[in-house]
Amino acid sequence: MRPLTYHAAHRMFERVNADLGSNWTLHDLRHTAAYRMSRDPKIPLVDVQWVMSHASVTTTQLYMTPTGDEVIENVMAHPARQEAHAAARQAPPPAPGYSSESLDVLFGRVTQ
Repeated sequence: MRPLTYHAAHRMFERVNADLGSNWTLHDLRHTAAYRMSRDPKIPLVDVQWVMSHASVTTTQLYMTPTGDEVIENVMAHPARQEAHAAARQAPPPAPGYSSESLDVLFGRVTQ
């Protein structure tokens, strides 16, 4: 079996695109690979840079720009993360001589 050349792969994409009525390119495939690798936390960005043959890691970082949907998802999850963080914090014990009940009232930690 002989290796697939660039031109053979290009012709294959042309035939598939004709059948599907689409216009995917080998460069689209390259972008997809870079995007997916850059999102994998187990692959260092410099490894993706090497695979993509980018001269600068800043070029590779372009693939890490979040999508609009990802930004919205992260922003919508923010209040729940803040609430979980606040719930995990515990108030330190009061200093000797202070009543924890009085401090709760003073700092608004008691609901009526």
